[in-house]
Amino acid sequence: MPESNLISIVRREVSRRLSGQGAGHDMDHIDRVVSTAKVIQSREGGDPLVIELAALLHDVGDAKFHDGVERSGEFSREILEETMASSGSMGEPMIRHIVQIVENISFRKRAEASPLSLEGQVVQDADRLDALGAIGIVRTIEYGAVKGQCFFDPKNPHAKSGVSHFYEKLFRLRSLMNTETGRQMAVRREQFMQNFLRQFYDECGLESQSAIFEADPFMQS
Repeated sequence: MPESNLISIVRREVSRRLSGQGAGHDMDHIDRVVSTAKVIQSREGGDPLVIELAALLHDVGDAKFHDGVERSGEFSREILEETMASSGSMGEPMIRHIVQIVENISFRKRAEASPLSLEGQVVQDADRLDALGAIGIVRTIEYGAVKGQCFFDPKNPHAKSGVSHFYEKLFRLRSLMNTETGRQMAVRREQFMQNFLRQFYDECGLESQSAIFEADPFMQS
């Protein structure tokens, strides 16, 4: 089976399983990660088929939508084994490689994650980049709205909010990039987010709060 057909089959199944899933973890997110992973792969190398399949599958069983249990690796194996059975175009070593990537790229698992291959590093960078820049801002606001969380509370600036999420997680991502291409892309996207936050504070008449930005250690890293 041609690789393009194999990818189409997997994408169709992932799209079916993610149907109705939003808050920044829908098929649009998957397609952006695939696209970014291809850009990184073109500069850093790695097996393009493994990278594209892992990017397609990386969130297919996200814990946020499965009662806190991460099932992406399990679901990836199901999909890949079904595809292999029908096409015979993929062997167990490739399936194992892709599942290992899917099981070890999430931010929440980083302390316990197994080392990633180059292909895994490329997909991880692409996934993390989708949390930065203009898309990262939109995803943060969308997710907060779904969870009933405010974007910022001026009376309690360190309370759980969209803005606090920037500092607790998103501004850490640049230093966690695996590839030079990923780092370069992260710098540009993070700078956009910093500028957005400063503008947000200014428009809300909260100039006195801008010290939060300069004091935060992640801004100085």
